[in-house]
Amino acid sequence: MHGAGGPFARRVFIEELGLPESCLLRCDPRPDFGKCHPDPNLTYAAALVKKMGLSPDGSADPSVDPSTLPALGAANDGDGDRNLIAGAGCFVTPSDSLAMICDNWEAIPHFAKEGGPRGVARSMPSSAALDVVAEARDIPCFVTPTGWKFFGNLMSSKELFDQTDYTPFLCGEESFGTGSDHVREKDGLWAVLAWMSILMKANENVPEGESLVGVQNIVSNHWEKYGRHFYCRYDYEGVESDSANKVMDLIRDSFVSGDVASAS
Repeated sequence: MHGAGGPFARRVFIEELGLPESCLLRCDPRPDFGKCHPDPNLTYAAALVKKMGLSPDGSADPSVDPSTLPALGAANDGDGDRNLIAGAGCFVTPSDSLAMICDNWEAIPHFAKEGGPRGVARSMPSSAALDVVAEARDIPCFVTPTGWKFFGNLMSSKELFDQTDYTPFLCGEESFGTGSDHVREKDGLWAVLAWMSILMKANENVPEGESLVGVQNIVSNHWEKYGRHFYCRYDYEGVESDSANKVMDLIRDSFVSGDVASAS
């Protein structure tokens, strides 16, 4: 997205992992983000979405042959802390991505060397996909208000509050943020590396010449095992303040302070 993550992507993917320069897209930082909005979602990462054989709504474009598409596509935002994950003809929602990283922790060195995450958390507006995985894997799971500081409190539970140690820790929010306790913040590049690790692990025993396991296979298998969770996030931009405040007052009066049943 012409943001701060570009040089890190080049250092990790090109210089360290030896991938070709052609795997990078819009990785040169620009003060104006190339006159684009540096948000890694289906709207503003349209070039990547199209390259992965997706329609603007995230569904597979039926006119595109999936075999001609890259195996994995990812976007970071302006400061590199959020991420969008997509496979060939397959968009992975932030909530599903978090749940699938949790379920495949054995593939991720940070978790594997410690026997798995000791705690996971998600922001309240996200789906419950993480909850069912955490229950099945016997991992403590928390639902927090929106704000990374709440995840930080859980990561620092032992050192700051002399409570339970939940590290290594995995967490994520609805706005495409995913992270762990290696830093007390979202890390878009880390999420991409996590998915690369998951794909590598899934394909380690695939015989040469056989079809590789792709993102779509991982997502479909996950839904078959745990069920599929749906949620929507709507972003409203340039809204008139008085009207927006009336909407928030209605929500507070009807669903926070009031009776939900009577407001239906």
